[in-house]
Amino acid sequence: MGAFKPWHIVIVLIVLVILFGANRLPNIAKNVGQSAKVLKKEMRELTEDQNDTKAAEETVVPPAVPSVDPEVTNNPRSEKPESTTFVDPNDGNK
Repeated sequence: MGAFKPWHIVIVLIVLVILFGANRLPNIAKNVGQSAKVLKKEMRELTEDQNDTKAAEETVVPPAVPSVDPEVTNNPRSEKPESTTFVDPNDGNK
């Protein structure tokens, strides 16, 4: 009771030849190999997509900061500013 012995493999091969025939076994092996190749490719692409998503999440753009108009903030009667301008930190014009 334990590991497979060489004669176990021989018995399995004989049963496979009896069940599927000698002509179909190469086709079955080819299809299994192609399926394994596709599975490895999809797993590699999935991990690359996850790594790209993590890198994109780590790159955070700070939110736009509103500029403060001193006339509006120094006037205690003003409850609502007349106009608010937002400065985009990514804009190189200012």
